[in-house]
Amino acid sequence: MHLSVYLSGEIHTDWRDQIIAASEGLNVSFSAPVTDHGASDDCGVAIMGAEDQKFWHDHKGAKLNAMRTRKGIEEADIVVVRFGEKYKQWNAAFDAGYAAALGKSLIVVHGADHQHALKEVDAAALAVTDDPLKVAEMLRYILTGALPG
Repeated sequence: MHLSVYLSGEIHTDWRDQIIAASEGLNVSFSAPVTDHGASDDCGVAIMGAEDQKFWHDHKGAKLNAMRTRKGIEEADIVVVRFGEKYKQWNAAFDAGYAAALGKSLIVVHGADHQHALKEVDAAALAVTDDPLKVAEMLRYILTGALPG
């Protein structure tokens, strides 16, 4: 069995690298949004031309990034969405909702501080954890049936 996993959500920590490293040896392919914040913000104007107003600058980038995100979520067997401690992550909530609407298996990762705010997102998920390494354990179990340890 092979799993395709899309890693969505916050881009300010190395949680993706942790999951990928802990999943070594598993038949898993990972995809993700562009995690270079500057490149993600400026992709639209870098490709389609400058804008005088910040709204249109952001609009171009958001739409271009949305194409990448939609493709990643649509092609994934499992979507992992992490909500970090810093910043309001509306895009992560949107990705979780989109994945749920498509019937994708959804794993949500966040700390205790977000439990109340994300209760509806958590209710749509098939698994919720506060530890990215637990995601790799989940993937190992899904693929092999093996428990940790």
